[in-house]
Amino acid sequence: MGTAKLSTHDRDLGPAPAVAAAGALPLPLPSPEPPTTEAPTTVAPEPVSAPTTATVAPPPAPSTTAATVRPRRPTTTAASPPPAPATTAPARAPLNVPLLGAPATADGVAPYRGLGTWVDVYDWSNTFTNGRPTTTPADVDRMAEAGVQTLYIQASKHDAPSDVLEPELLQAYIDRARSRGLKVVAWYLPTLVDVGRDLQRLRAVAALPGLDGLGVDIEARNVGDVNERNRRLIELSSALRQSLPGRTISAIVLPPVVLEVINPNFWPNFPYREIAPSYDLWMTMGYWTNRKADSGYREAYRYTRENVDRLRANLGQPQALVHPIGGIGDATSADDVEAFKRAVADTGGIGGSLYDWRTTAAGLWPALRGFRSG
Repeated sequence: MGTAKLSTHDRDLGPAPAVAAAGALPLPLPSPEPPTTEAPTTVAPEPVSAPTTATVAPPPAPSTTAATVRPRRPTTTAASPPPAPATTAPARAPLNVPLLGAPATADGVAPYRGLGTWVDVYDWSNTFTNGRPTTTPADVDRMAEAGVQTLYIQASKHDAPSDVLEPELLQAYIDRARSRGLKVVAWYLPTLVDVGRDLQRLRAVAALPGLDGLGVDIEARNVGDVNERNRRLIELSSALRQSLPGRTISAIVLPPVVLEVINPNFWPNFPYREIAPSYDLWMTMGYWTNRKADSGYREAYRYTRENVDRLRANLGQPQALVHPIGGIGDATSADDVEAFKRAVADTGGIGGSLYDWRTTAAGLWPALRGFRSG
């Protein structure tokens, strides 16, 4: 396996407290984790030379040989400089945007049911891979053969040169997926520095032909003032919902265990209930592979179940629809997958996926097929 894929989907900075934050779901707490700092996915990886050609096993399983695995984003240490300074742009007037109707492909929450896989801009785009993407539209065929039912693909980035990144190449992924019977959900991570710009990019992504859903990756802390950050998140979520009537929108959220147990200072008072009306379902970024073994949260079952239970308690919605995202592919074992499947089943999750396609070992796909719906 390659080095673990790091993600802003699960950053926990600073020491862990011994008790949960006030108002958190009263679940048993493990021993705290030591301080850690994880590098964000929003930072470009180190330049690498063009990958060599490796012998790839025939479908259905994807190749994960060392020749096709590029280095992960570097992990910073406790002595490393802090993240880039947070910005506090002036407050905006309320957004007033026109409506975009539902496309013919919209199908409620069905695209989020079953087995999914993830592809980000550091895998598919020329812009963020120095012209050497490790994933191509041809991989969609292997996804279909491995049993994948939905492709979750990052459609843009805050520093991309256009609202939709490389739209022709991205459309090739969407069209290839649909030709193989896969659903497609495109996602974007808003920084909240300029809510109008975030909304513009999300609407541009939503207008891509052939999409079945839109995901909002909620984790950026570029706005340092927590109250202002929350206000902007609520404003963006509401404006997006109002401008996309009939469209399915998912909230891709940080794991509540991180926000309530591991580091309550990471994003205090996250506005779950205020944004709840804007989203149709929730995707918890529950990467147990980023947890320390002695915390008790390296256990795929416990971490997945507690994140889902806490999320629903915070929303005040015991039956909220949830598609948990599990560990990083190349740090996940077959036992992890089995425990993950049990946790999703026990919590009534509507689907499951690992992050991401390129790092998931070929041998895990037969077990992951257990998430398939229909």
